Amino acid sequence: MKAIAVHPGKPGSIHLEDIERPSIDAIPDGRGVRVQVLRVGVDGTDKEINAGEYGAAPPGDDYLVIGHENFGRVLEVGPNVPDTIRPGGYVVASVRRPDSSIYGQIGLQDFTTEDVYYERGINLLHGYLTEEYVEDSTFVFPLPGTLSKVGVLLEPTTIAEKGINHAFEIQRRLKVWQPRRACILGSGTIGLLMALAARLRGLELTVFSLPQKPYRNAGLLEELGGVYISSSELSLAQVSAARGPFDLIMDATGFSPIVWEAAEVLGKNGVLVLSSITGGDRKAEINSDRINQSFVLGNKVMVGTVNASPADFRSGVDDLIKSEALFPGWLSQLLTTPIHGLENYDEMIRALTEDHDTIKVYVEVAENGTG
Repeated sequence: MKAIAVHPGKPGSIHLEDIERPSIDAIPDGRGVRVQVLRVGVDGTDKEINAGEYGAAPPGDDYLVIGHENFGRVLEVGPNVPDTIRPGGYVVASVRRPDSSIYGQIGLQDFTTEDVYYERGINLLHGYLTEEYVEDSTFVFPLPGTLSKVGVLLEPTTIAEKGINHAFEIQRRLKVWQPRRACILGSGTIGLLMALAARLRGLELTVFSLPQKPYRNAGLLEELGGVYISSSELSLAQVSAARGPFDLIMDATGFSPIVWEAAEVLGKNGVLVLSSITGGDRKAEINSDRINQSFVLGNKVMVGTVNASPADFRSGVDDLIKSEALFPGWLSQLLTTPIHGLENYDEMIRALTEDHDTIKVYVEVAENGTG
């Protein structure tokens, strides 16, 4: 069968690879699930792997099948798979797999302390940009048919889910934490999904991002009842004075200096969640005394988050269902750029690289797969 793959470390090596069709027997103890891939979302990670910036092939192979934002239909299950996962049902598989650390052994592989990690489509494990895959049911999450058109957004949604879920978990230390105002930094795909997660939890929503209106993403945020403000018009300090203080700030900009501006305006007992992976060497001059004092006296928290646990996938399913009920059609507007067929991988890369108006690029792997 066909798959989109790269030769890791070799820039521009994306190609169509012939691979063996997977067997459900590859998964021990009857826990296997064989899935027909319907859609796969692609993002900057896939673009960067094709650019040779990171990624590693599984042992014994010189290629890596990419794609981690998956959505599919179950074809076959083993005898020990829970009955919530049945042939014909829709599923999404998670990305990171357990390693030898204690966190991997208790299902929190996203908290691994190991330097080498295993992520499907990213590092040492093949991904989902192919016709079928087989996976252990432990890492497969069922979705209702009502999410057939937007289920491919579950995996990126889990980034927002983990960030906001852990903000609330951290603040259990306060016994009573009743956040009122959230500020999302960045209005790309992840920023939009963070805004959705915050709004579904009843928070007043402000989104701070670079583009000026008119801007499609700003309109989408306003449909949620949020307020969009361009960083080219006001500073974050001015936004905080008008809309804050913010109890929760979540960053999805990819621009690290904004973190220190956010730290200055975070409200007392607030949480600042960092999710951007920044591999550059930017430096910033900061008001270190002011930030330090406000964090100490204000009992503030800054926390980093990466990947997601099974609990975040489950809460993500719940939030997608709620979104379709409260904001019908909103999620579908994020799916801006379909690529039809695995053979059009060059078009996929061009869309990721050149189309700056896109929100989510995704590959339609199976024809008419989502109704």
